[in-house]
Amino acid sequence: MSNPDPAPPRRPLKLMISGGGTGGHIFPAIAIANAVREVSPGAEVLFVGAEGRMEMTKVPAAGHRIEGLPIRGFQRGSMLANLGLPWLLLRSLWKARRLLRSFRPDVAVGVGGYASGPLLAVAQRMGVPTLIQEQNSHAGRTNIHLGRRAQRICVAYPGMERFFPKERLRLTGNPVRSETVRVEGKRAEALAHFGFRGDAAVVLVTGGSLGARGVNLGVEAALASWKEAGAQVIWQTGTPFLDQARKAVDGLAYADCRVLPFIDRMDLAYACADVVVARAGAISISELCLVKLPTVLVPLPTAAEDHQTANARVLTDRGAAVLVRDDRSREELGPTVLRLLQDRPTREGMRTAIAALGRPDAAAAIARETIALANTAARS
Repeated sequence: MSNPDPAPPRRPLKLMISGGGTGGHIFPAIAIANAVREVSPGAEVLFVGAEGRMEMTKVPAAGHRIEGLPIRGFQRGSMLANLGLPWLLLRSLWKARRLLRSFRPDVAVGVGGYASGPLLAVAQRMGVPTLIQEQNSHAGRTNIHLGRRAQRICVAYPGMERFFPKERLRLTGNPVRSETVRVEGKRAEALAHFGFRGDAAVVLVTGGSLGARGVNLGVEAALASWKEAGAQVIWQTGTPFLDQARKAVDGLAYADCRVLPFIDRMDLAYACADVVVARAGAISISELCLVKLPTVLVPLPTAAEDHQTANARVLTDRGAAVLVRDDRSREELGPTVLRLLQDRPTREGMRTAIAALGRPDAAAAIARETIALANTAARS
């Protein structure tokens, strides 16, 4: 159970939010900050990210202040590139301590990403109340460690007591950008936006902001069969695969396939889609549950602790999605999508099943927990 609406603190709340690295961490963090400010309009919010990562531009663009830590992740491809990591970690811990001392937050929230670990670890040692937002159905090692001392752990899936103390868990769901999932009444606008007809099915392919090679290779292999079936396609490739995708589409003269490095209007993409192909990142899944779309999930096999497969299984076990393994995408993705396009009853059943998993008030629920935690700390 999450807290009922808490009263705002007597003085303006001071909130520090750490994390980032990908849109899957950044945009939920922004949604939490905005939800806190709806309840406590005078709240001061300071984001802490990783220097050089996308949060350093996305967060200011959303109207929030951010500071960067020199932290970065482990490079699997080169041990030499990791020699400086201990020094970067020490520098990040030192800067985190300096930021905490100067900002003096009432509560610190971690959403995952490189910067989340150092900031929350120092905050806990300094006695600052902390809240973790664990997005996945299989918790990461850093969050498991931080969860031992965090006062609240907000999760998106049931059964997370196998990773965290049960009494501190709150099942809130994952916060998403509200403008992304507002799709009602937008189908005609969406079809016009992408230059599509209304009498043919639309397949939306998204691998996230950086693209997804396994998904892209599966789509490339499927293009001829999708064209023959008359499907219209929105193919978000990410930048690395863009040229190869365009060559494939041009080679087939596939006029109804739109190849894009990034989709700016995801609401319109969702509004006209009949079937979605996506990775199984936590935020993507949370969005799909709210827009209620039949989905083929292709989990990233190299994700930490294989958490994307665990996320996907939550849906597939309930008949809310279909799973295709990344290493089978060239053989199986195309036929799987075609079967769904040709089977309306199955698609409708998937819509019903995935809608039952949606939590549209996740950001507000986490904001309530954050403010309640600040209030409790102020009284103690």
